[in-house]
Amino acid sequence: MPCEGCMERENVSTDATMDFLLLGFSELLRLRVLLFLIFLIVHLVTLAGNMMIFMAVVMEPSRPPMLFFLCQLSAIELCYTLVVVPKALLSLVAVEGSTISFLGCAAQMHLFVALGGAECFLLAAMSYDRYVAICQPLRYAAVMSEGLCLRLALTCGLGAFAVALGLTAAVFRLPFCQSRRINHFFCDVPAVMHLACTQSYAPELPLLAACVLLLLLPFLLILASYVCIAVALLHVTSSVGRGKAFSTCISHLAITLLHYGCATFIYIRPKSSYSPARDKVVSLVYTNITPLMYPLIYSLRNKEIRGILRKMLRRKKIAQVN
Repeated sequence: MPCEGCMERENVSTDATMDFLLLGFSELLRLRVLLFLIFLIVHLVTLAGNMMIFMAVVMEPSRPPMLFFLCQLSAIELCYTLVVVPKALLSLVAVEGSTISFLGCAAQMHLFVALGGAECFLLAAMSYDRYVAICQPLRYAAVMSEGLCLRLALTCGLGAFAVALGLTAAVFRLPFCQSRRINHFFCDVPAVMHLACTQSYAPELPLLAACVLLLLLPFLLILASYVCIAVALLHVTSSVGRGKAFSTCISHLAITLLHYGCATFIYIRPKSSYSPARDKVVSLVYTNITPLMYPLIYSLRNKEIRGILRKMLRRKKIAQVN
């Protein structure tokens, strides 16, 4: 039986032409200017940091697999922030929130989920790279060939794109209620699903399936890689060698914990526990602070990145002198 207040869904054109209203941070009117400046500065620094790492790796003639994956990670983060942050900044400028079309909301959700899922798969590929480097160092060059790296990168992107497309289609096939006010600063899956006029748990099944494929499966692969790494390090007699091997994994572990910590909190939970205010705070960290931390973590912990950045600065100084 149709729920009271649901929109009629007799044809697709009616749905495709309707708009949603992103409320953003409309409850914090007095802090709008301060929040806008903070978000803008963080956004620009994030773009600059990821662009710097991306360009540094691209300009390097010899790229080991880890740098290749890091370049892809920076590209994902660049797209990731551009999908979410500009609309969030616009919601701070508009007093009553900013509107987004039905198709625009679906496109934003699809890109957000696809890029986040690609990052999960990429982190699993990077953990496999660390496993081969530590557990099979003599075969590292043969196993982690350029062809394998390209296939892994392509699989990460296409796999996440397909899962995100299925999830987005399932969400936007739901009957939405008369209220089109999304209490968020972007079209996040839980926030949009909260508008659905249904009391059953069936609409949550596509989200659960997407979480299994995009979050749980890569996490299990990462966990398996690090279990093998830990077992291999137990057989290393030298504490210096053990510490040196483990230090190559610290950056990847830090990024994995940051990414999975927020994602697990937001998506792996029942619809009944949805809290708009809490979700916005966590999403704020997830979409703004976390992408900012990635360049800092890798530029500080990765010797190869530091070396490439130093070479870039030297080239720039030489160019300025000339």
